[in-house]
Amino acid sequence: MADFLDALLGIDSDSLTWWQMSVRAVVVFIVALIIMRIGNKRIFGKQTAFDIVLGIIYGSVLSRAITGNSPFWPTLAAALVLVLLHRFLAFLAYNTEGFIGPFIKGNPVCLIRDGKLQEDKLKKHNLTENDLQEALRNGGVSSIKEVASAYLERSGDISIVKRDT
Repeated sequence: MADFLDALLGIDSDSLTWWQMSVRAVVVFIVALIIMRIGNKRIFGKQTAFDIVLGIIYGSVLSRAITGNSPFWPTLAAALVLVLLHRFLAFLAYNTEGFIGPFIKGNPVCLIRDGKLQEDKLKKHNLTENDLQEALRNGGVSSIKEVASAYLERSGDISIVKRDT
């Protein structure tokens, strides 16, 4: 059975046929779904730098298993390790104070406070007033004066809290 599986996946082959690569793609797809379930729902949901880095590396590692650029089974194991590392770092960020959480997940940045633009923060984060105006319009606000606070969130989105009227 092991020999059949090795032949099917092209494990000991110097070059893969189109059907071996196709079988590898199916196997990698199924294994990737299983590995993602071992992770947690937030892995690709929040789109913070923490999550995006995992997505890029995860895709790169798994593509190597499909194309045969790396050994098949160790590459799948590396993908599992990446997801477990992500889960562990998220656990650390949630359960520790101080440096670790903000380093892993980042911090929101206040762009507007009490209707006043924080120009130094815009400049520091390479945001123009046009970027901020777009976010205000998307939030149903036409003027900075209508805003109690606005934050550049860890995901890169701008959230707006309107003033009480």
